[in-house]
This record gives sequence, structure tokens and C-alpha cells, in this order.
Amino acid sequence: MADALNSLFKAELIDRRTWSSLDGALMESSKWIGWYNNRRLHSSLGYHPPREVHQEWNMLQAHAA
Repeated sequence: MADALNSLFKAELIDRRTWSSLDGALMESSKWIGWYNNRRLHSSLGYHPPREVHQEWNMLQAHAA
């Protein structure tokens, strides 16, 4: 799974740009990770973002306890 994430990261962000500085690459990487976790729809999660699925799972766990 880590290799799949790294491949997406490279394909969607790193390989598409020329970076003038390490700071710029780090800032854009941080933005991409936030987008990936909070807004990007994942087919393996029923086209929901990971944060939403995680919140639902937490609620189910709280109700089950």
C-alpha cells in the first residue's frame, strides 16, 4: 500500500513540476497530503475521503463500546 501511495504522490505532484526550492516542494507536499486525506475520493473507500471514513469508523467504535 505504501508503494501505491508513493506512486500516486510522485505521479500527481512531484513529476509534474519543476521545484525551485526544497521549501516550495515541502509546502506543496504538505498541501497534497492534506488534500489526499481530507478531500480526495478513494474508490476503495466507496468514493469517500479517508478522513470521512475514519470519522465514521470512530463513531461506530464509540457506539459499540
